[in-house]
Amino acid sequence: MCGKLKTVNRGIDAEDDRWFSGEAVVKLQKAQHEIKWLLNRDYNVNSVLKMVGNHYQFSSRQRDALRRSTASDEKSEARISKCICGNALKNSILYIDGFNLIITLEAAFSGAPIILCSDGTFRDLAGLRGTYRIIDKTRLAVNAVGKELYITEAAGAEFFLDKGVSNSGRLKKFILESSAGWNTRVKVELMDSVDSFLYGKEYVVTSDSIILDQCLSWCNFARIIVENCIPDTHIVDLSGK
Repeated sequence: MCGKLKTVNRGIDAEDDRWFSGEAVVKLQKAQHEIKWLLNRDYNVNSVLKMVGNHYQFSSRQRDALRRSTASDEKSEARISKCICGNALKNSILYIDGFNLIITLEAAFSGAPIILCSDGTFRDLAGLRGTYRIIDKTRLAVNAVGKELYITEAAGAEFFLDKGVSNSGRLKKFILESSAGWNTRVKVELMDSVDSFLYGKEYVVTSDSIILDQCLSWCNFARIIVENCIPDTHIVDLSGK
């Protein structure tokens, strides 16, 4: 297994205390209400985000938080209706969107803002865009997944990693070595298109909105793990509740 890993905080920006202060979050929540009103009436999401973002003079990071957190009521409710947990996962094989889950947990362990979204998911703002490296928080994230799999009593877990992302092969090896002592069968596959592979699948672990719209059922693992294992997480509530 990897030896000493470099200490890195994933997904943090120097201006986060400003962009996501209590006052700023209230303004984001107001803007989100306006965005959702327009999305519910079939306005184009890009146009809406640009218009509202310009009106409030939001930073690019704040706009990203709104983009990741906000969907129409119809889409949010459809995603929530397919979410399964608890006993429904016992003895199942879980299909895990590997980078999606691990990066969110790394960000949470780093103290970065984690966005509570309108579909009930937790999403990060790391924005790695095809670049990735294993850090000290990776060990914490992967071990937390193993603990949750044990609690869930899943029969197995299959991690899927995008082949084109840097260091995907190293992460595969890291997951397999870390999971050697888990009481769960684990497989890790590198794929060209993880998203499309997970379309139409059941027992998917992801917070990716496109996959949530296309899969048959999913589990909100990132939120469960954050709430159970990382009590000091910096949660930014943009759930619209």
